[in-house]
Amino acid sequence: MDRLPIVYVRGYAGPTAGINEQVDDPFYGFNRGATHVRVGGDGDPAFYQFEGPLLRLMTDEGYQLLVRGDQHRYLRGVEDASVPPASLWVYRFYDQAATTFAAPPHESLPERLLGRLRRRVSAEGFDIESAAAGLYDLIELIRRKTGAPRVFLVAHSMGGLVVRCMMQKVCFHPDADGRPRSSAKELVARFFTYGTPHGGIDLRLDAMDWAQQVFGPAGSDIFAPEKMYGYLEPKAHFGDRPPRSADFDPQRLPEQAFDTDDVFCLVGTNPKDYGLSRVPVGPKSDGLVRIERAYVRGAHRAYVYRSHSGTYGEVNSEEGYQNLRRFLFGRWQVALALAGLPGSVPDEPVWQADTRLTIRGLPIVMTEQSAAHWCPVQLSDEIRRRDGDADVAVPVAGTFLLHRDRLRHAFSLRVFTLNEDDGRIHLTDHLEQVPAWADTLIVDIRPGGAGGEGAGLEAWVAWNSMVAGSPESFDPITDGLPAEARTPAAWRRENGKHVADIALPPTARALAVLGPNATLRVEVRDRRASAG
Repeated sequence: MDRLPIVYVRGYAGPTAGINEQVDDPFYGFNRGATHVRVGGDGDPAFYQFEGPLLRLMTDEGYQLLVRGDQHRYLRGVEDASVPPASLWVYRFYDQAATTFAAPPHESLPERLLGRLRRRVSAEGFDIESAAAGLYDLIELIRRKTGAPRVFLVAHSMGGLVVRCMMQKVCFHPDADGRPRSSAKELVARFFTYGTPHGGIDLRLDAMDWAQQVFGPAGSDIFAPEKMYGYLEPKAHFGDRPPRSADFDPQRLPEQAFDTDDVFCLVGTNPKDYGLSRVPVGPKSDGLVRIERAYVRGAHRAYVYRSHSGTYGEVNSEEGYQNLRRFLFGRWQVALALAGLPGSVPDEPVWQADTRLTIRGLPIVMTEQSAAHWCPVQLSDEIRRRDGDADVAVPVAGTFLLHRDRLRHAFSLRVFTLNEDDGRIHLTDHLEQVPAWADTLIVDIRPGGAGGEGAGLEAWVAWNSMVAGSPESFDPITDGLPAEARTPAAWRRENGKHVADIALPPTARALAVLGPNATLRVEVRDRRASAG
């Protein structure tokens, strides 16, 4: 895949005092690594050394970091098309709001004390639309100096909203000289977000929600869902509220602005390792952003047990980096869905599924949805949402794979029931942590297979319960099956994708929520062919 310039856009720094602290970091946190991970059933801390995404992109993908004292000034001073496209750039939009790059003013003691107080409650000099316009200008400068057709955008938290303001509003307005701007589709190839509040930040206390919208301390009113309308709609002004007829949804990225297939949202599910904000935000979050508000509708997603930032944060994590790297450079897109499900299910019991996807050779889980992390797949709700259409599959996981001779990934699925009575779990027949069914599908993919409709791709799949021994002992995995079951998976071509329906084991198909026709549908798309 192309090595395009990567531009990093950091998150919210708080009031001026916080901004002054953050601008001391030459790379706005994209260089930050970690030494702690949580392991085991109790999430105990353990040592694991992660170098940080900036360094890993340099060592893994051959990117260059060009600074020369000031990245922006360096770009302005070099010849057009003279900079390597595989380069890393940090958008330092907060610098203009910092007070540390100028001599301190002469102030009396009362003025000094008042200034300190103001710097702790306000963020003078920062405006999200100005930051979005500056990002547009930086991207155009990078494109001109590198000769790259487009860039990759990587954003943490509020940085994702700066990007979306550029995509959805700035790109639709002329520049200061009255010239029309390019569209986001012309500027950006892919857009990755860590913990961005795409649906705003929703607090459990109504009074705090009201204070955020009305007073917006330190510019935090940009996170109020209704106020997002002002900087995400081209014809609106900041502070405008959506009219009742607008049907505004902040998590919707309009098709005319950008293709959601080129967006990936990393969703954190660990609230306990974040700061005090986890109390008003609640447990179904990364400590700051609620799980259901951390993605763009229709975009690719991964759920990782990481907090919004800090020691166990999303940006400075192996989980975040591996999802980032594979989304930007992975040739193969893999999507997993449950197909052939019944058209309806009774109101009781409630069916849920825990899912986990791993890739061979990686020390982390790529994505995990579970009740323990507040985000199981709600099977009953998904089936009802299809309005009786049994042909619609229920997505359960997805990832991207780098080009290798043999690619192995494993998908674990555990199905549970909950019996509720007036909203309370009925425990009479309940067995805690005992699934109605559980198994793991192991998939080996080899590019370059010949013959048949699935030309260009071969795969071998097996449910772990059917393998006679440890999965590590067999390659391909079907070598652990009886001789008559060792054939590659049967692929068909649909809309440019390789598709295979893998029958669930009989014990799974006996469950009412899955049914006798249930399969796990595996779809693989060659992104290089799609781009060509």
